[in-house]
Amino acid sequence: QVQLVESGGGLVQAGDSLRLSCVSSGRTFSSYGMGWFRQAPGKEREFVAFIRWSSTGTYYADSVKGRFAIFRDDAKNTVYLQMNSLKPEDTAVYYCAARGKYAGGSYYSEGSYDYWGQGTKVTVSS
Repeated sequence: QVQLVESGGGLVQAGDSLRLSCVSSGRTFSSYGMGWFRQAPGKEREFVAFIRWSSTGTYYADSVKGRFAIFRDDAKNTVYLQMNSLKPEDTAVYYCAARGKYAGGSYYSEGSYDYWGQGTKVTVSS
């Protein structure tokens, strides 16, 4: 069983930066691919970023490419989402999720993830 706990959300102004963290309780964190998703008020949850279990690849939604960066520290069982040049449209609850090394489906599909955190809220004011 893997438990994920996000932190780092808050209220910031447009143009500011924020770093989200997601800590896993599992002993096999390094074998999981990790993703970040977000859900804005009144909208469906959407893919933000993904990092492979070996950190050999990172992938981003077009809306955040060039502004956000995902990275992981397996020694700390933690995945991060560095968010720069934040915009009001980035306002959402951000969730981290874990999928097994050989999981089927695409990394941008919610259904391919086995574990989810409770979310952390990010509000960007204009």
